[in-house]
Amino acid sequence: MKAVIIDDERLAREELRHLLDKHKDTITIVEEASNGIEGIKAIKKHTPDIVFLDIQMPEMDGFEMLKQLEDIPKVIFITAYDEYAVDAFKVNALDYLLKPVDPARLAETLEKITKDSEDEFFSLVNNIREERKLTIKDRIFIKDGEKCFFPYLKEIRYFESQGNYVKVFFDDNKPMILRSLNALEDKLSPEDFFRANRKYLINIHSIKSIENWFNGGLKVKLTDQTEIEISRRQAIRFKDIMSI
Repeated sequence: MKAVIIDDERLAREELRHLLDKHKDTITIVEEASNGIEGIKAIKKHTPDIVFLDIQMPEMDGFEMLKQLEDIPKVIFITAYDEYAVDAFKVNALDYLLKPVDPARLAETLEKITKDSEDEFFSLVNNIREERKLTIKDRIFIKDGEKCFFPYLKEIRYFESQGNYVKVFFDDNKPMILRSLNALEDKLSPEDFFRANRKYLINIHSIKSIENWFNGGLKVKLTDQTEIEISRRQAIRFKDIMSI
């Protein structure tokens, strides 16, 4: 998740950045700002998922800054004063942390955000999937242990079944998800993904070359040089779909 830190105290920003470094698999700090005006510019530029926002700042406090935004991101207030807590939650703040920030308290907040984001994402995706198949233009949320990913489907070269799990191949990543290959195939657009055999579901757009293989099957080479066999039965279907 992308994050912006907005605080007029340089040392406070550095301390928070240091604490967030321990959660870099979850949070990426895209910019820091030292006042409300800079904060508005940073938010408009990066559209962050989360803003860590101080309340008391010169010229424009945190609440005034939020009033200037049309689209308000998720906000975690970090302040030295506890009297603003009620007002903070009136603007739907995710949390209200007091300085100096307790590392355990911050970790608890980030864990909750990650879980809530995952639940919201799958709820949204489930609603979308009821209406249509997902295409290469869509993104999917993947959580594998402590790591989170949010790739576009066009970046995924193929899925590999491994028992009750599926390994997802994109860039140099190979996270595992608790899904069956059949369930994935049912959710993805057949114009973008093809079931090569019982073990593999491949991105059609990642196919670099094709050659005839044993027993009427085919063998495809993907952009990363991975070679996958298309079974005889699926080869017939592949030719039928892809032929003019």
